[in-house]
Amino acid sequence: MTRAAQAAAQPPEHRPGVADDPAVSAADAWKGVAAAVVVVLCWSGFNIVSRFGSTGAFTPFDMAALRYAVSATLTLPFFIRDIPVAHYPRYFTLALFGGLGYALFAYSGFVFAPSTHAGVFVNGGIPFWTAVLLALTTGLQRSRKIVLSLLLTTTGLVLISAESLFAPLARGQWLGDVLFLCAAASWAIFGLLVRRWQPGARNAVVGIAGMSAAIYLPIYVLWLPKTIQSAGWGDLVLQGIYQGMVAALLAAGMYAYATARLGASRASMALALVPAVSAIGAYVLLDEPISLLAGVGIVVVSAGAGLGAWAPRRKVAV
Repeated sequence: MTRAAQAAAQPPEHRPGVADDPAVSAADAWKGVAAAVVVVLCWSGFNIVSRFGSTGAFTPFDMAALRYAVSATLTLPFFIRDIPVAHYPRYFTLALFGGLGYALFAYSGFVFAPSTHAGVFVNGGIPFWTAVLLALTTGLQRSRKIVLSLLLTTTGLVLISAESLFAPLARGQWLGDVLFLCAAASWAIFGLLVRRWQPGARNAVVGIAGMSAAIYLPIYVLWLPKTIQSAGWGDLVLQGIYQGMVAALLAAGMYAYATARLGASRASMALALVPAVSAIGAYVLLDEPISLLAGVGIVVVSAGAGLGAWAPRRKVAV
């Protein structure tokens, strides 16, 4: 039997390029790490900017409309040129999870809960759901280092956000936390689909932007509540640039690239660093103090993310 026939006869989770823990070159691994760093920097501002918009002049539906109107307009020529019609069903599915599902759950969550909660339930939830879904769909057992890294990152995230998490809950805040968990699950599914289908980083963001706009914008214009008409130009420009360019294009593209290079579980682990980077940025730029608990949490979550990134890779059948 030829090598090609042997590979075709193997279950999908054991084929090269499909399993989550591929053997990759050191150069590819470092490229994946660099992409993950870009994602962390982009998402560190996403929680704050999105919370500001969702509690200000915009409804969650306005935020999603800005995100995909801007990103789809910028990528339309590439969508027409590079996305084959035969692949539309795949990009439709990617748009449901990595586009509309994630964005609408997250923006709605910011209406009810503060950005610190998003740091725990979204950024901590994505690696958790990724590990759970991998175990359920591929049967792959997580190494002890991966399990330990999940425990460390979860503990660190709770420490960073302890003052907010354990304060008396405002009315409806629990609903925001549930929505954040749903956003995390949606993004985890997106990451696994990108890992399996390998659309490429550019095609992933182009396809998601185009499909999300085609699905969502007509529904938004015709039926969904909106307050965007009362927003100031400054708010429109801020949210349009950050949601439509930084979040929808740059961050999503870099995450797809990191997932292809590192695997879904390792790429998702990097997102646990977002609250830590946000806290450090607030300390440096805004002179906001870092409590002792938050400082310990930053160290713990950084150790957990590092451990997850450098855990030994399992060999796959070839």
